[in-house]
Amino acid sequence: MHFLKLPSWVKEHEYPYEKFEDIPKEVFAKINAGLDQLQSKEPLMTILIAAYNEEVNLLRCISSLSRQQTNIPFDIIVINNNSKDKTQETINKLHLKSMFQPIQGCGPARQIGQEQALGKYILIADADCIYPSAWINEMMKVLQRPNTACVYGRYSFIEEPGYPRWQLFFFEKMKDLAADIKQIKRPYLNVYGISMGYVKEYGLKAGYIMHNTRGDDGRLAFDMMPYGKIRPVKSSQARVWTGARTLQRDGSLFNALTKRIRTEALSFPDNLTTHPPHDTKTSKN
Repeated sequence: MHFLKLPSWVKEHEYPYEKFEDIPKEVFAKINAGLDQLQSKEPLMTILIAAYNEEVNLLRCISSLSRQQTNIPFDIIVINNNSKDKTQETINKLHLKSMFQPIQGCGPARQIGQEQALGKYILIADADCIYPSAWINEMMKVLQRPNTACVYGRYSFIEEPGYPRWQLFFFEKMKDLAADIKQIKRPYLNVYGISMGYVKEYGLKAGYIMHNTRGDDGRLAFDMMPYGKIRPVKSSQARVWTGARTLQRDGSLFNALTKRIRTEALSFPDNLTTHPPHDTKTSKN
């Protein structure tokens, strides 16, 4: 885990472009060369990516996925979730499958993706994240264990002004500790689309929510629990990197930290008990 600075490989995918028109043809060509070498027409696993207004971020995500070091046959499907920018233009320049989902929300986008996926297994990636080269191998290593329905990985934040790497590091350590507690009785609360995987058969049986509501990933995981266990992928080689925009909503890292400490403290007793069965398609966050 990197304490003071980003790993060098992350920086390789941090393209400085601000809009689709800024992206050189050579960048697309380099990424496509990797995709052509890696993707299979008979995949064992399919990566699904829901993209809403991610014309540049998507480039960074796919660039990192094009560098995967794996022998597992896979393909990638990007679902344009009714984007208003030039996300579709970026998709069209990349050698991968694409779909369009006009119903807003990650749930609807991922649902149409899993219905068309060819792989036996599904990995979910976020359009604004950067993935390590061992991500597929480490996720699949746990996902293919007996009696497993779903897996989830860990993630770190890319430093930004006001969010230095050393402070983010301690924030991440506390976040991982909270996840270990939730894993005991409520593991689905740790499942986020930033890094998750599941058996497609079980995902189709459970189904995503078909409206724009946060938590489509955790809801799906909850509904898959009758089919197998939800397991964590703790390998540092599978740790995904993302921006700090979810923390920026709280104004500062201190505010984000205190808010989450308060939330975890209040929910601690509940996290030590099993959540009763409920309708995840209509329940509130």
